[in-house]
Amino acid sequence: MNLLSVIALNPFVDRFMEGGPLFMSLILICLLLALSFVVMGFVNLKKNVLKSKKMTGLASDASILGLVIGFLGSIIGMITAFDAIESMGDISSGMMAAGLKVSFLTTVFGAVTFILPRIGIIILKALQKS
Repeated sequence: MNLLSVIALNPFVDRFMEGGPLFMSLILICLLLALSFVVMGFVNLKKNVLKSKKMTGLASDASILGLVIGFLGSIIGMITAFDAIESMGDISSGMMAAGLKVSFLTTVFGAVTFILPRIGIIILKALQKS
């Protein structure tokens, strides 16, 4: 990897770590699974339509799981943030905004994990019917 690609990926890696490595890693696994199922669906489109439809269903399930894990990560992050606020008492609005931003990173990544494979699923379903 050259220096330019490392610099370009650094903001994404920072956001990934900021969102919490556990939930973000689980969502990433769901994204990779969903995309691989979509690719396998396209590969099997002409050879085995039944397997292609099965891969479409698995891709759909994996993308939904990524979305749900993103929401779960956000809820747990907000509960943790509210516990910290409760123990500290009064906090600044900037600190509150920063905490909310971090708690929504998993939701955004989960939504991306849902949307990207969904585009492939829609195309795959359209090709399977014709």
